[in-house]
Amino acid sequence: MQLIRFIWYYYYEYTECDSVGSRWRVAIPHILGTCSALPTPTRGTDCSFSCAVGEFLEMSAQQCTPCAAGSYSLGSGVRFDQWDTIPAGFTSLATYMDPGPSGEESQACNSSSWTPQGVYLESSRDECTVSLVYAVHLEQQGSVSFSYQYPDNNIFFEFYVQNEQCQEMAQTDDQKWIKLTTNGEWDTHTVNLKSGTNILYWRTTGILVGGKMVKPVLLRNIQIEGVAYTSECFPCRPGWFSSAPGSSSCQPCPRNTSSHKGAASCTPCPDTQYSHEGWSQCKERPPCSEKDYFQIHTACDSEGKTQVMYRWVEPRICEENVTGAVALPPTGEREACPPCNPGYYNTDDSTCFPCPPGTHSDGTSVCEECPAGTEPVLGYEYKWWNVLPSNMKTSCFNVVICCCSGWEVAGDHIRSGAGGSDNDYLILNLHVPGFKLPTSLAGMTGTEFGRITFVFETMCSADCELYFMMSTTVVESWEGSKERQSYTHIMTRNASVSYTWAFQRTNQAQDVITLHTHILHKHIYIHIDVVILYSVSVTNVQDGVASACRACALLSQSSQRSGSCIPCPAGFYIDRDTNRCQECPPNTYLSGHHTYGEDACLPCGPGSKSNKEHSRCYSDCSYSHTEHNRTLTFDLSSLSPVASLTIGPSFTSKGTKYLHVFNVSLCGHQGKMAAVCTDNVTDLANKDMGSDSTQFVNSVDSFICQSTIIPADGRGFRMALASQSISLADTFLGLVSKHFILRSTPVVFGECDKQNLICVFVFDSLFLRSTQATGSCERGRSAVMTIRCNPEKMDRGQLTVPSACPAGTCDGCTFHFLWESGSACPRCTQDDYHQIEGACKGGVQVTLSVWNEPKLCTKGMSLPAKSSAPCEAIALWLKVGVGGGAFLAVLLVSLTFYFWKKNKRLEYKYSRLVMSANKECELPVADSCALAEGEEPEDDVVYSHKPSLLGKLRAIANKREGDSSESVQLKSSQSERWVWG
Repeated sequence: MQLIRFIWYYYYEYTECDSVGSRWRVAIPHILGTCSALPTPTRGTDCSFSCAVGEFLEMSAQQCTPCAAGSYSLGSGVRFDQWDTIPAGFTSLATYMDPGPSGEESQACNSSSWTPQGVYLESSRDECTVSLVYAVHLEQQGSVSFSYQYPDNNIFFEFYVQNEQCQEMAQTDDQKWIKLTTNGEWDTHTVNLKSGTNILYWRTTGILVGGKMVKPVLLRNIQIEGVAYTSECFPCRPGWFSSAPGSSSCQPCPRNTSSHKGAASCTPCPDTQYSHEGWSQCKERPPCSEKDYFQIHTACDSEGKTQVMYRWVEPRICEENVTGAVALPPTGEREACPPCNPGYYNTDDSTCFPCPPGTHSDGTSVCEECPAGTEPVLGYEYKWWNVLPSNMKTSCFNVVICCCSGWEVAGDHIRSGAGGSDNDYLILNLHVPGFKLPTSLAGMTGTEFGRITFVFETMCSADCELYFMMSTTVVESWEGSKERQSYTHIMTRNASVSYTWAFQRTNQAQDVITLHTHILHKHIYIHIDVVILYSVSVTNVQDGVASACRACALLSQSSQRSGSCIPCPAGFYIDRDTNRCQECPPNTYLSGHHTYGEDACLPCGPGSKSNKEHSRCYSDCSYSHTEHNRTLTFDLSSLSPVASLTIGPSFTSKGTKYLHVFNVSLCGHQGKMAAVCTDNVTDLANKDMGSDSTQFVNSVDSFICQSTIIPADGRGFRMALASQSISLADTFLGLVSKHFILRSTPVVFGECDKQNLICVFVFDSLFLRSTQATGSCERGRSAVMTIRCNPEKMDRGQLTVPSACPAGTCDGCTFHFLWESGSACPRCTQDDYHQIEGACKGGVQVTLSVWNEPKLCTKGMSLPAKSSAPCEAIALWLKVGVGGGAFLAVLLVSLTFYFWKKNKRLEYKYSRLVMSANKECELPVADSCALAEGEEPEDDVVYSHKPSLLGKLRAIANKREGDSSESVQLKSSQSERWVWG
């Protein structure tokens, strides 16, 4: 008794190992300061000593002892699988690396942490960086393994190890970055550890740049191997048991049983109570209600009949024979089975089987061979759901248990089933072994290998969500109620793939908590929240079935195999009249899933051309545009290299800094989509998946793509993180050109700077779009690249987005970009300059050519060199002016002399007439008033009063009005005086 009493006063521990690998066992009192009567230290076991699994080291005897029933041991390891609280030794640290405006640490993440949920540990759902830390000392090389769920790539999940100096241990990317899991599925991650101190970090960071809540990471069953010993066994948690001594693990109690902590067996529940697997208590069974059963259609019988049946949700927890309980409805009447799906035929026992290769059926008739010159159209087309197709399976996943089937067939549709609880993932999976293009399309080089199309509808009253996934990658998701609609996804690579539809009625963790605390009402939304899938079709499936035949290209009639189908070369279509391959006209491209007839060759948009294979249209960086009787030629080759545009930084509600990065491949590259955006974390997480599914999610090839970047300096990461890479433009629609003056500048880009002297620009708009539809963009995303001629921005210029839409888009579907560059100006021609002639100096005149202002051209024609030509001192116009003036002067003098001479003759004639008059002043009748030919006047006449100029002019006028002689009317003699000399 005295020995037992002393043992309660102290416990044993080992000292640190010395340089030779030995240690001592010492007794340590439970109460500090009571060191009397303690056993003396003794030499302990070697530092490398460890017990086997199911045993522990009994310190008083220093021997390995089997664990008792109801407990377990890992020997040289420890396991953590109970998460009512965070176990001792674990620490949850919330860090935030973005400092405030004054350099202080942000307090927005103080409430973020890893949260225990009973059977697992849940990470934070926000964008804070939260680390779960555990330090362990290993005496030998060991390992750490843990089970996890990681369904959302919008949260970054990494695991790394540091030594005691806080230096990160060497790890491969596969060990550090955790790979994604399918919704509801658990995976295990294992990393080897070195001996010594190891500090383990589980770190998550959510990316909420889209405002959507991320799905948390879940951890359970953390196991560490390599500790030197364990001095005690771990008791089984409530609801679990170990029946035999020396157990290395515990088992969950079966359904309708329970157990307490450290139990060696489970206790059955009374008939009026129930429990699920792993429960620690039994609960009273509630009365049955409409939520506890569901409807199904039976398989077709030999008479081709089916009927509606009702089944209880399993496991059944309700009581049917109590007051207020609802009974199971009776089975419905038998009715005719729906026809087989296309590509299948009906046997005598009303079972549908696939048609043999080379035959086809619409599902209502027997299989028939395809006529000559045609080939079967292979694929899957499911629109009747009497039984689940053989290549589809349904399941249910939850963090703990999920006992029921996920989906149920219902004749003309398939719908989500009951599940085990409201936050179950109800899974429907379709496996496609691969894709095979029809023979006619085998020579095509396009990017479409096949497409999946499905019609669905969701009816929800809570926060339900439907996910459509390809392998483990979420392709698209829909929240809440959605009307009946169709969705299509195009396969751009040929690989085996599994398509998955996962439906969750609510993503809240309340149902898991109710499982642990045993609250009854787990099914709230079973009947009111449902997803219905009406039809699913997949084209070009390898080893698929055929519902119809299509025309194929044939060999020439001279060939021995003239009736055989052959693949057309890339860029060829099948002529309707001859069934021969014909090349598409220039600048047309083939639609991805149609090659029959010339109308399959679709014309490229304006300003674009097709590549050699006629699989895509693109801009070759050069084009011409005629406006106002002038042809403008553009050369955008300097804009051909891939350009990047970084927008930001932006901040989430908690202050996480992120950037939007756009990569743009404007033209050239022979039509190759050279812009690539990559999710680096997703790439690292999926390296070891062992399938081709990673190539669908790691990178995006496009004309324009976008990635969301979290800078390395913003969150303490050792590298920048890229995620949410999407394609904005994988189809080139065309290019248009217009001249805009300042007042007609597009509103989306505002008006040009008032300080900018160049207010006349050339705008070229390239229209591109992405063919992939999304939940918010039913017609896919589109992009408009506006190119502005701005000579002030030389070389590649500047790429911007509208100030009104700083993220590049205002609606999330249409993106606008502006690229200003001098290289976007048209090529220079003779219309873009004028000549200036200089003055004549030294007999030489110089002519100079100058550009029109403002200069709106580049490259092309150069300015003509300065030219010179001989010239004279006096200009030609001056010479002509002087000559004309001299001529006018001579003419004026000549006329003056002529009129003066004429006047003198008239005066002489008049004087002679007066002299021949009689003395009585009577004038005789003159025989003639004119002088004879050659007669000269004999005397001069002198007037005492000279006639005025007006009188002379009148006299001249009267003279011209006479017939053949001149007459003058004289005044009386009394009024004039004559003087003779």
